[in-house]
Amino acid sequence: MHLKSFCSLLLLLASQNVLAVSYPLPPEGSRLVGSPLTITVPEGNKLPLEAFAQQHGQGLSNLIEANPDVDVFLPHAGSELVIPGQLILPDTVREGIVVNVAEMRLYYYPPEGGTVEVFPIGIGQAGRETPRNWVTRIERKQEGPTWVPTANTRRAYAKEGRSLPAYVPAGPDNPMGLYAIYIGRFYAIHGTNANFGIGLRVSQGCIRLRNNDIKYLFDNVPEGTRVQLIDQPVKVTTEPDGSRWLEVHEPLSRNRSEFESTNKVPLSLTSSLSAAMKEQGVDMLRVTNELERRSGMPVNISGAAPGLNVE
Repeated sequence: MHLKSFCSLLLLLASQNVLAVSYPLPPEGSRLVGSPLTITVPEGNKLPLEAFAQQHGQGLSNLIEANPDVDVFLPHAGSELVIPGQLILPDTVREGIVVNVAEMRLYYYPPEGGTVEVFPIGIGQAGRETPRNWVTRIERKQEGPTWVPTANTRRAYAKEGRSLPAYVPAGPDNPMGLYAIYIGRFYAIHGTNANFGIGLRVSQGCIRLRNNDIKYLFDNVPEGTRVQLIDQPVKVTTEPDGSRWLEVHEPLSRNRSEFESTNKVPLSLTSSLSAAMKEQGVDMLRVTNELERRSGMPVNISGAAPGLNVE
């Protein structure tokens, strides 16, 4: 596909109605929601992977993790795509907005309870990271935000031979999109003029959503709502039926040193995983395989498989 045609297609996709995936909240003691889905790429397919991500309320990174061998620009007709519709809720309070930067998802727990709305997001580039381990609140909301790039941002663009104005007015060409929700003093949850960045590290540190997704949050989430930003590349849950599940995402540091050993799993990965590995009935072979695979999908690690050293 030619670059011009690819960009035109992305602009078309940007206008499509894309909203969050809504899940009924599981009972207390459970954090596993949803179910996986497999679809077949239709014959004569001309759509990039991003189109399938949008159709199913996923970010591009979520589909790449679940389908590591897929052609991102043009998935082959007749091939199967796994849609990661099952997930483990973050190990946090179920209140307000929870952003897990590691999995590039935003969770919204409506105050009336009963559901959790899950949105794919884009986050900050390396060196301009989105904050982590931070609890704040929505300070204000703005329809039609303007953008004033920092001096550092303008210098970074200039080094790449690109010119960036000192002020970008509100409108469809604004990188912040049509709606912004401001958290803290320097950061915002906002829309975008480039949907292909959802599920990627492309922003200046803010949290980017597809335009229909940010409009939903803008219309439904009041000022003062609690916002928690976390970094949980590894999530573990023991369900009420006794089954144990593991979900692993690529760490944002992209430091593979903790994962690469084939016969040892470091306890420093996460306290919840450390606790799970000490319990009976955990298949350690499945654990180490998923730490290497990092599919971004829950894997049942129930069972027993001796022979894995833990240190």
